[in-house]
Amino acid sequence: MTTEGTCPEVRLSAHDLMVDPYGGFGRVREETPIARSSWDGAPVWIITRHEHVTEVLTDRRFSTTSAALPGGADVYAEVLHAMGISPELAPHLVGDLVRTGPPDHTRLRKIVLRAFSARRVAALRPRMRALTGALLDTLPDHARGGSVDLIEHFAQPLPTMVICELIGIPAADMPRWHGWSRDYTSADPRRLNRMLAEVDEHVRELAARRRAEPADDLIGELVRARADERLSERELVTMVLTLMMASQQPTPHLIGNAVLALLTHPGQLALLRADRSLLPGAVQELLRWCGPSVVALMRYATEDVTVAGTPIRRGDRVQLVLGSANHDPRRFPHPERLDLTRPPDTGGTAHLAYSRGEHYCLGATLASQEAEVALGALLDRHPGLALAVPPDEVEWKPLALTRQLARLPVTLGEPAR
Repeated sequence: MTTEGTCPEVRLSAHDLMVDPYGGFGRVREETPIARSSWDGAPVWIITRHEHVTEVLTDRRFSTTSAALPGGADVYAEVLHAMGISPELAPHLVGDLVRTGPPDHTRLRKIVLRAFSARRVAALRPRMRALTGALLDTLPDHARGGSVDLIEHFAQPLPTMVICELIGIPAADMPRWHGWSRDYTSADPRRLNRMLAEVDEHVRELAARRRAEPADDLIGELVRARADERLSERELVTMVLTLMMASQQPTPHLIGNAVLALLTHPGQLALLRADRSLLPGAVQELLRWCGPSVVALMRYATEDVTVAGTPIRRGDRVQLVLGSANHDPRRFPHPERLDLTRPPDTGGTAHLAYSRGEHYCLGATLASQEAEVALGALLDRHPGLALAVPPDEVEWKPLALTRQLARLPVTLGEPAR
């Protein structure tokens, strides 16, 4: 049995984990199944292998909130208070779906589940194609010096446009949500307080409008749930905020990372150009190989648990490295190889890019379909698409625990006839 004293220690801010998190955490994974580190000055366990990451994701003895601990305080709420976030507005952040545990998580997830069903998402595909086509129509207009930033002008706006359609937010309001997204990730308490107050007022107005003019969209679903007293007005606002912010974080970077991967693997790109039926499987392989979510949200052990032969005590914190698990050779043959023809897992999707268990990504089907539509349409419209800079000059955001492009400059080439 491994004990805390015998586990190697990992520095999460180490250079190799920042510049190459898949490879950096891979070296940790092959050295040991579980390691020690610290986050915000407090100890944390690092779990890197597919088997053990899956085990923790599906074990209800681990929670995404410290409030689930017996007598435990909500550490995240305390951090927000220390930052100066208004007590009246902080619940919109503390109560988001990812940080909520049962039974509230189960109740809230059930309310919105129908809006993200496979049937509803499939019905959205024609509109998704139209929105993608509209962005591609204007893409050449954004070219500067012969290149265009694919993140800013394509990958970033598309998921926002799609989620606005699904939720029921007017297209005219999208620029405001882009600004609020920047405020959301700013860590500036003044901007966060202003953003939360403005979003609260905005969503309440949308809900009032939907009560007067019912519609079959997510806000309509939330309004009906509010009328049935299945959720509060604050929870209604928080749900819309959570879904809007979630759509503007990983999905654009999935599209950006996927395009970069294809452009730097010409053999795989040629396969996809020759056979578009590969697209659904290709998106799943790209999620595995270069998904932007490298590390899952912190988990707290609510009981004493043993993972990978190591005792984890009640109250201990755990970081699950999804990016490492998705490159685990114990689960994936030749995991370092990008293989768009990789056979699907017979027991379901094996990668953990969308997490697993009760916090499995609510919008997984939507995000995958967006990536399929975006990549297919982009390759159709611009068969000569190419990087505008050498691959080693592509700029990544200097963020720990994630993999996001700051920009993706490309040349479009001649458009297809």
